[in-house]
Amino acid sequence: MNTKKQLAIFLSRLQSFDKPSLRLEQYPTDSEIAAEVIWHAQLAGDIEDKTMADLGCGTGILGIGCMFFEPEKVFFVDIDKYTLKRLEENIKLQDFESDFEIINSNISKFNTKVDVVIQNPPFGTKDKHADKFFLEKAFEIADVVYSFHKLSTKVFVEAIAKDHGFKITNMFKFSFPLKKTQAFHTKDLHRIEVGCWRMEKIKKQ
Repeated sequence: MNTKKQLAIFLSRLQSFDKPSLRLEQYPTDSEIAAEVIWHAQLAGDIEDKTMADLGCGTGILGIGCMFFEPEKVFFVDIDKYTLKRLEENIKLQDFESDFEIINSNISKFNTKVDVVIQNPPFGTKDKHADKFFLEKAFEIADVVYSFHKLSTKVFVEAIAKDHGFKITNMFKFSFPLKKTQAFHTKDLHRIEVGCWRMEKIKKQ
């Protein structure tokens, strides 16, 4: 993948959720936003030859995007088996050289140590503290974490990172587009202010 734009175009062609679950807070990650974060990650040396986990991967846009830059292996973890079928179809669109594993499980049961976690977890709107749960798992298994959260939870993200011995090295701000996917949605497109935090474990002296 030669340019960030080319990456965004490819990611835009991936299949998204068929019938997104409100309970699981399934919402597609915008392809240009995903490309922005993935492009930064590869420039920062966080993808090539690294083991990675995409927690709550959905249809796989983040993990698949990373596979263009030759990680050693990507673990795709999600509780929704129907969504993982879409993920499998998306991976087949490209002949990747990197190893990968698709795991149909609650992330609480995933305990494999990896170098990097990249995730767009539930924001905790329907399942309170779901965002905290995902962050704690990411901090447990990786030394570098990329994680999307509502900007309104900035203080919470900073506090939990500090509590777990992580420092924030970068924070990207996005106007995140949410398309109409539920019957009660009144707008075809709604935007929310979202950040993606890069957090790195503080090494003990």
